[in-house]
Amino acid sequence: MTSAQHFELLVEEPSMEAFLKALLPRLLPQDRTFQVHSFQGKPDLLGKLGARLRAYSAWLPANYRIVVVVDRDQEDCRLLKQRLEEISANAGLRSRTATDDERWQVVNRIAIEELEAWYFGDWQAVREVYSRVSANVPNRQGFRGPDAIAGGTWEAFERVLQRHRYFSTGLRKIEAARKLGAEIDHTRSTSRSFSVFCQAIVGATA
Repeated sequence: MTSAQHFELLVEEPSMEAFLKALLPRLLPQDRTFQVHSFQGKPDLLGKLGARLRAYSAWLPANYRIVVVVDRDQEDCRLLKQRLEEISANAGLRSRTATDDERWQVVNRIAIEELEAWYFGDWQAVREVYSRVSANVPNRQGFRGPDAIAGGTWEAFERVLQRHRYFSTGLRKIEAARKLGAEIDHTRSTSRSFSVFCQAIVGATA
């Protein structure tokens, strides 16, 4: 099996791009490379994904991997994953889910329900960046499971930070993504969707 030397990541918006650009240099071995491509929202990414993956399939080297990351939002997770898998298969690419061995070319990952849920999964990192926030937030009702926070995780994250005198004029999502991407530790995260994302990346470099 050829170990992954380069990753092409397709994400739906600039805050996820900023987060991954700060996270991946800490997650990957120093000799690996990556490029993050952001789209103008989830509909834009899903609408262009088939053509983008077909273009990749025409030239993708054996040591490249494609990672597609979308927010679940309010969608049925299984149906969304099935849609992504079908798009990958129709493009002629072997997905990690559909392949029994490690010779996959593309992996589809879903942030449940949004990028900000990954922040709640490592509250220690949040407190390293925003020191005034309470350490007890993950123990409060409604916040104990980062992937199960109801009512929109970015809105919940904004409310918590505003309560502690941050972002009084509204959450600056790209700024927060860049700062937290540089701090979040996948080994202590309680977000299953974040852990699954990281496992796919780390496993491909072995």
